Amino acid sequence: MPPLHTPTPSLAESFRTVAVPQRAGWLGLRAFLGPGFLVAVGYMDPGNWATDIAGGSAFGYTLLAVILLSNLMAMLLQALSARLGIAAGLDLAQACRAQYPKPVAMALWVLCEIAIIACDLAEVLGTAIALKLLFGLPLPWGVVITALDVFLILALQRYGFRKLEAFIIALLAIIAGCFAFELLLSQPSMPDVLRGLIPTPEIVTDPAKLYIAIGILGATVMPHNLYLHSSIVQTRAFDRTDAGRRSAIKWATVDSTVALGLAFFINAAILILAASTFHVAGRTDVAEIDEAYRLLAPMLGAGLASTLFAVALLAAGQNSTVTGTLAGQIVMEGFLRLKLPFWLRRVITRGLAIVPAVLVVAAAGDQGATQLLILSQVILSLQLPFAVVPLVRFTGDARLMGAFASPAWMRTLAWVVATVIIGLNATLLIGMVRG
Repeated sequence: MPPLHTPTPSLAESFRTVAVPQRAGWLGLRAFLGPGFLVAVGYMDPGNWATDIAGGSAFGYTLLAVILLSNLMAMLLQALSARLGIAAGLDLAQACRAQYPKPVAMALWVLCEIAIIACDLAEVLGTAIALKLLFGLPLPWGVVITALDVFLILALQRYGFRKLEAFIIALLAIIAGCFAFELLLSQPSMPDVLRGLIPTPEIVTDPAKLYIAIGILGATVMPHNLYLHSSIVQTRAFDRTDAGRRSAIKWATVDSTVALGLAFFINAAILILAASTFHVAGRTDVAEIDEAYRLLAPMLGAGLASTLFAVALLAAGQNSTVTGTLAGQIVMEGFLRLKLPFWLRRVITRGLAIVPAVLVVAAAGDQGATQLLILSQVILSLQLPFAVVPLVRFTGDARLMGAFASPAWMRTLAWVVATVIIGLNATLLIGMVRG
């Protein structure tokens, strides 16, 4: 049973606004398609590009296994996130506020805000780089222009949550189409791709590979997505009976799993493109997004290759902007019960991301921008345990979840995932301390 005193839902203007047919079957899936794709956006944002390009050019297909494992972890964690929102009627932020002492909840809020700012930093830099590549706009100006995207989000919200989902899915289709074309041009070695999907011990034992691997993990399993998903599944007006919740959990899980399958294709495509184009040609030093842009056309023999690469990057940055802002609003409302005007919340978050971005690109240029992108993903990875552990704990608690508490096999697997994440982060921190 859901908690007796359910707080005011976050994103109240969109709560239960999407009708769900009473009949089971594929109509139920169609009604639930959408939230998973909003979540998947965070798994292919510009931060992923930096880590995937660096990993593919330096190490070939080796880190494909990290992308695969990260996506499988993400599928499990997002399924738990949807389960929490549907069964308990709480998003993760609300659950943390209700279940933990106030000092603990406030600490978790601060950590989550840091993660959102780090994610927004990646979106700022990625969008600015795309604007530079497509239109020749200097990076500092591109960073400043990203502050205007608040008007895009406000315009989208006026048309309802379903239209916002359609916009996101359309941009995802553009990104997928661009990379499908790039892969046709690059003609990667399929045996090497398949071998890259098998993990090797050197990923953990080699510090350089481990740093990029944890960056990929941070760019793939996004902490703020766990908060986002547990809220936006509540935009569906499903039947609040046990049968209705059971059906909603099933279709929401299918939705997020399919969407994250698309995210896996795009992330893998970026790394495969870097490996098949740069690594095999001996260009193991390509780590900058703009350098990859310049080299793609001459190395693949098609001028359109670079243009599509930049178009996909711009689409990824704009998509991530929308979902990052929604996550920020959910986190603030859930932890603090403070509802700011949407535009004000966006201005605050974007301002905190723009200041360091402008300083870095002004001082270090393109190289500094890419290094900051990768660092932002490592920061996200370090925040992950503080979202994953509460999520796994809450969804396994029968007092909160009732009959929909996660089964023993799912709890065991989720705790294994949490342990792996914490272990990798500890390894990274020890390595950083030791230099």
